[in-house]
Amino acid sequence: MSRRAQRIAFSLLLAFAFAASARAVQEPQLTEDEMKQFLLTAKVIKDKGAPKGITGVRRLTLSDGNITHEASFQTINEFKTRFESLGSPAEMNFRDSYKYDIAAYELAKLLGLGDMMPVTVARKRAGKEGALSWWLPFQMDELERIKRKIEPPDLGAWNRQMYKMRVFAELVYDTDRNLGNVLISPEWHLWMIDFSRAFRAHHELREPKNLVKCDRQLLQSLRLLDEKELTVRTKDYLTRTEIQGVMARRDKIVQYFEQLVAQKGEQEVLY
Repeated sequence: MSRRAQRIAFSLLLAFAFAASARAVQEPQLTEDEMKQFLLTAKVIKDKGAPKGITGVRRLTLSDGNITHEASFQTINEFKTRFESLGSPAEMNFRDSYKYDIAAYELAKLLGLGDMMPVTVARKRAGKEGALSWWLPFQMDELERIKRKIEPPDLGAWNRQMYKMRVFAELVYDTDRNLGNVLISPEWHLWMIDFSRAFRAHHELREPKNLVKCDRQLLQSLRLLDEKELTVRTKDYLTRTEIQGVMARRDKIVQYFEQLVAQKGEQEVLY
């Protein structure tokens, strides 16, 4: 690496360290339940459009008198018999819904992946119900990281997070898992956002080639995923058909990794 490249890299590291330090001071230290209560009850004191996204997400500033924090609010809830987007085949019975953001959060918690999702609740504002999510302190998204050719400080740890995300994306059949929906914290923790186009009814996997490795605990959690519990957790957000799709894909994912272990050995597949 040239001296100029070294200086640029060092400057980036300093900038990220400064941003992380600043956010660490500002970010309130709350439990999940406290975050939920805040999102459900705090007063909205500012409302503006979010800088990214095509689904009308609003960036709200909330305050309960002691804590002030931001949240994203998504109200989209569209259904189309047929939907076509540039470069993709037509999709029948297309759905784009805030309800799937809440369902994804509840499912992630059941699988032990709650720390990879923003705390999300259902809330009404101005007569519209939507998904209200805790605003995350991130330094960049995955698209920006790749464009700027920034390497994670611990590539192995980063890849392990990516493997988890890919398993989850297959489980919920997310048709819009793009690089802009992968946020990176100042500490290089991966967060998954925006599942409004997930939870299709298909029983087959969408992109099984993305299933390369799997966390052992995640695989066990998939095996133990209970349909009745999932139904209770998501009763207001997923239909019976959508839940059946999740369970069918769960079976396919477990079977896929069991076959992969048999072919390559456990050490090559599980971590």
